[in-house]
Amino acid sequence: MLKDAQGLLVTTDSAQAIAAINLFINQALGYGKDAETAILQAIEADPTCALAYAYAAAYYLSQENSKAWQQAQPYLQVAQRHLTKITKREKLYVQAILAWANNEIDVAIALHEDITHKFPHDLISVQQGQYHYFYTGNQEKLLEIALKVLPSNPQQHYLYGMVAFGLEQCHQLKAAEKMAHQAIALNRYDPWTHHAIAHVMETQGRVNEGIAWMESFADTWENCNSMLYTHNWWHIALYYLEQENYQKVLSLYDTHVWQRANKQSPKDQVGAISLLLRLELRGVNVGNRWQDISPYLYSRIDEHALPFQDLHYIYALAKAGHTNWVKEMLESMQYHALSINPFLRRSWLEVAIPAARGMVAHAQGDFNTAVTELKLVLPHLHEIGGSHAQRVLFEEICHDAVFWTQKQSLLYGITA
Repeated sequence: MLKDAQGLLVTTDSAQAIAAINLFINQALGYGKDAETAILQAIEADPTCALAYAYAAAYYLSQENSKAWQQAQPYLQVAQRHLTKITKREKLYVQAILAWANNEIDVAIALHEDITHKFPHDLISVQQGQYHYFYTGNQEKLLEIALKVLPSNPQQHYLYGMVAFGLEQCHQLKAAEKMAHQAIALNRYDPWTHHAIAHVMETQGRVNEGIAWMESFADTWENCNSMLYTHNWWHIALYYLEQENYQKVLSLYDTHVWQRANKQSPKDQVGAISLLLRLELRGVNVGNRWQDISPYLYSRIDEHALPFQDLHYIYALAKAGHTNWVKEMLESMQYHALSINPFLRRSWLEVAIPAARGMVAHAQGDFNTAVTELKLVLPHLHEIGGSHAQRVLFEEICHDAVFWTQKQSLLYGITA
């Protein structure tokens, strides 16, 4: 056995495999674009290393699309074949990723909590625990899982960035910014920490400062994966949106959000959709951009990886005029909700599906239905994940629908 860069034992005798695992850990924690290459190199160096296979499976699962989830399966199968020969930590990790693949998110969370309790240096497990808490709307636990390992990881800037984001999501803005600055002092090239401060400044209305902050680090994002590259530029676009500099926002959409996106990536698609929607809510003509993005969404209709993502897809399909696809997707969401485990089922049935109906109604100009559907679920939308900055969009849609229903009522009243 050898130790990885975190000081944790890995069941391998291959120094080359450990080097590749260390590169993967750094890429994963730093949202680098070479994470997949690194972990596949680890497997090539040691085809018996169960942890490397589990890391590969986790990488594909994190892409949140059906093709990648299929890619994850053979790696998980190999990892399980080596369960009897590996360490306790590695077994727990393989089981956590298997639970994720089986949509047993509550089980995956429990296993990541166990890992971080027994092996507090395992920051990959912390990161994935945060990921699950983020998409099940549990901001307090998202913060706690990172905070509990902080004493064991002094000077670990990646963890500081995780804690900073958790603090921001729990509305502890001053502490979040302080923690983020500690991370940046240790490593300027930490895009998740840049992102945490972007949230803080946006929440506090520090628009000009936010633009200056994010643009001063933009040169460091060239080695990021497309998700965080486009998402950090998305945050910059939101600042310009607040300035009502809509031409600049459209330019950023074209040059740094959609153009630089992995067109097959759900998270990249969601960012693009939400930016177009925000522009339209402010009366901006986005041209043919809905039609440009909609062909990439057909494969999402029966996917249902995350309800947060589905709400964006279905709105974009409705805006592009794909009425049959919208109908098909609503029916598919209902079927999916009835087929999954109870931990996830309620949020789909009681929050995601009514919200989807409201989103479609707004896109199609049926503002009364939009208000009826969305008002009921707005207090519960945190349950389907996303950040405060992302979820405020749904409130804006509801407020816009209220505005138009009132305007229509006034118009009809005058006409009568």
